[in-house]
Amino acid sequence: QLVESGGGSVQAGGSLRLSCTMPSGTYQAFCMGWFRQTPGKQREGVATIDNAGGTTYADFVKGRFNISKDNAKTTLNLQMNSLKSEDTAMYYCAARTSVICRGLGPGQFSFWGQGTQVTVSS
Repeated sequence: QLVESGGGSVQAGGSLRLSCTMPSGTYQAFCMGWFRQTPGKQREGVATIDNAGGTTYADFVKGRFNISKDNAKTTLNLQMNSLKSEDTAMYYCAARTSVICRGLGPGQFSFWGQGTQVTVSS
């Protein structure tokens, strides 16, 4: 089971760090990702990280967000800097049953957390 934490409210320009804990021995070898969704819109990919540590970012977060995975602690992280009001969303972590990530499409991911809310005020 994936469990997100670290969401909250912050002013524009601020930072937040999201974390996702995962069961030991289960997801460390998989492609993992962060996604976000706002009411009335489709879920969109934010960033992914594969088994080798290779990362992919959506254009709208490049240079501001950083995804990392700490296998020893079974934690997936998303460091979010220079936050904008348009980053306000529910953020989800997810796992794909493959060591390879194939883009940012959410449909390839099978396991999802419950989400953590991020609110950025301008």
